[in-house]
Amino acid sequence: MEKIDLKPASVFRYFAEICKVPRPSKKEEKIIAYLKAFGEQHKLETKVDEAGNVLIKKPATPGKEDLKTVILQSHVDMVCEKNSDVQHDFMKDPIEIVIDGDWMKANGTTLGADNGIGVATQLAILAADDIEHGPIECLFTVDEETGLTGAFALKPGFMSGDILLNLDSEDEGEMFIGCAGGMDSVAEFTYKEVDVPAGYFFFRVGVRGLKGGHSGGDIHLGLGNANKILNRFLSQTSKKYDMYLCEIDGGNLRNAIPREAYAVCAVPFDAKESIRVDLNIFTADMENELGKIEPEMKLTLESETARPKAIDQDTTARLLKTLYAIPHGVYAMSLDIPGLVETSNNLASVKMKEGNVIKIETSQRSSILSSRDDMAATVRAAMELGGAKVSFGNGYPGWKPNPNSEILKVAEASYKKLFGVDPQVKAIHAGLECGLFLDKYPSLDMISFGPTMQGVHSPDERMLIPTVDKFWKHLLDILANIPTR
Repeated sequence: MEKIDLKPASVFRYFAEICKVPRPSKKEEKIIAYLKAFGEQHKLETKVDEAGNVLIKKPATPGKEDLKTVILQSHVDMVCEKNSDVQHDFMKDPIEIVIDGDWMKANGTTLGADNGIGVATQLAILAADDIEHGPIECLFTVDEETGLTGAFALKPGFMSGDILLNLDSEDEGEMFIGCAGGMDSVAEFTYKEVDVPAGYFFFRVGVRGLKGGHSGGDIHLGLGNANKILNRFLSQTSKKYDMYLCEIDGGNLRNAIPREAYAVCAVPFDAKESIRVDLNIFTADMENELGKIEPEMKLTLESETARPKAIDQDTTARLLKTLYAIPHGVYAMSLDIPGLVETSNNLASVKMKEGNVIKIETSQRSSILSSRDDMAATVRAAMELGGAKVSFGNGYPGWKPNPNSEILKVAEASYKKLFGVDPQVKAIHAGLECGLFLDKYPSLDMISFGPTMQGVHSPDERMLIPTVDKFWKHLLDILANIPTR
């Protein structure tokens, strides 16, 4: 990281430290060890549960012992996405931080400020000797990004606080008091390998340069979905020519809007030139539809080495129709909270697996449980009509807003006092762990807030540096004004 005067210095110092510690989802062993060592170094009570969640306790400063206990919470794992032309091993290489004006980002990879900045903030508070606060418990959860398994595994009695401040939101000046629940749906197609006839032209068609982004927080922006765009071209090609699909791959994570996708296909050799013309026409259509929101979108078609085998054409037809039928994007807006997405679906990834299997992964979200389940049923219907085997991941609950929250009133008054304006109080379409915490600790009083970030879950992730200082000052003032027991 560049030598630059970043405030608050302690928060950015710890953030730079944890950027050197590998912490992909489900592979958090090194960051867990780091946190245990931190607790021991600062002589603070530290414990780790069976899932890998870490809790570090810090006693109240003198005179603040009678305040309610506050749990500060963030997740330690990060989404590991990189641009295809970047060499980076997330299990070994440190995140390379870049300062660009008022923004902090990474060099071609995700930055991990989601939720590394929350972790760094907790560490700065635990290490400080000049901050007034009541009893504090810092909860660091694992695997938030790919299943919320840390929050799912949290057991009653692991923590004992009255108030929970979730530090995993991405818009400074906004405080969140509710979130969507979610569910994952998976389709698996089993195919036969067939010979590609002689006299066929093999080509690779690709979609890249899309913005991607968070499948909850960014789903309303109308961003391009690489899987949908690729499938649209493949579908029109399969209707026009005797096409064989040899390979298909798109997207990665269920909670990220897919940025890149490609397929290797074959068509009769006499269609070699017309297929290129088709792509040029299709590209013009896509630019007309998405050019304003996706100015860096690129569609490519290159000659490919001949492949001896392809997916049987019956499975190919059913796969392409299923990808067409699965919805993507906003399905319904909230009737209770203006501007809030209520229900959505993300067509996240298409992957070829061992055993002649093609796997489609999708993610459904809704602030209403029955609507989430209805969206999952909609996706399931499309998958089953296509002849796929369908399975579901563990769904997670939403967090119902409590506008009469005591800690919300404290946080609102603090923000107005510090900055002279009222904060915006909202619910969020993205999933937060708060719904699961309430399931285990139903008396918790919670809010979620954080500094401003953009492009999370993609290599475009960046954090607005000045908002980190505002977030820090706000958090410290809240801690100094926690209600008594």
